[in-house]
Amino acid sequence: MLKEEFIEITGKENGPTSVILVGVHGNERCGIDAIEQILPSLEIKKGKIFIGLGNPRATEQNVRFTEENLNRMFKDETLYSDKEKNSYEYKRAEYLKTFFEKADVLLDIHASSTPESKPFIICEINAENIYKKLPFDLVVHGFDNVEPGGTDYYMNKIGKVGICAECGFFEDNNSLEIAKKTITNFLVARLHIDGEMEQIPQQFISMKELYLTKTEKFTLTKQFSDFEKVKINEPIGFDGDKEVRAPYDGVILFARDRTKIGEEAFLFGVRG
Repeated sequence: MLKEEFIEITGKENGPTSVILVGVHGNERCGIDAIEQILPSLEIKKGKIFIGLGNPRATEQNVRFTEENLNRMFKDETLYSDKEKNSYEYKRAEYLKTFFEKADVLLDIHASSTPESKPFIICEINAENIYKKLPFDLVVHGFDNVEPGGTDYYMNKIGKVGICAECGFFEDNNSLEIAKKTITNFLVARLHIDGEMEQIPQQFISMKELYLTKTEKFTLTKQFSDFEKVKINEPIGFDGDKEVRAPYDGVILFARDRTKIGEEAFLFGVRG
């Protein structure tokens, strides 16, 4: 069972250093379960890997986070309030950074609370040599600009490579299999282990906008599937009494009803 401290595994030959992170959101179990199944027989040939549990407290409670969203705690410290800086998740982010800074590339395993969620990866173009070898047909760029503060954002910010793998609905057993294959392919791509990978055709989406709520009541007009196509001016929801419409033809992602001001209601992007 993964504990709060990281596991360090070193190969017999010199090579790259990588971090594999699971459980940043404590109720997304697929990455944790995948690592626990892979670890007993894992032998590294080259380089070094750090494997860690992102948010032990949230994982123990089986909740997304306890005080603050850990995957938004990696921006510049001047952007956080005193309340946020005193949170468990902010302090945990500071601890995680010490491992990120030792590595060249990070793989962070996530899952979605949306039953119809499609597996995809979040990364920037600097990860091209790796994402082409991962088992996803959908690659999403642009998160660093529209939704900064994640683990992958931090790695990119310090001149390294961050990749976030969204493995589908967290209560779907298939998310576990996707997580296991993602971790294995990542280890092969990074030359830590030997193996062969089947490269699959990939489509690309660029995220352009994040809508933050202006009132304490944001209600969707319907339940949107992740990456559902939306036409310009199509109604998306009501922020208080104000109707919110699609700014242009595109796709919508992570659309949720919200009950606080300043919450992330949905992301909007374009294909290609």
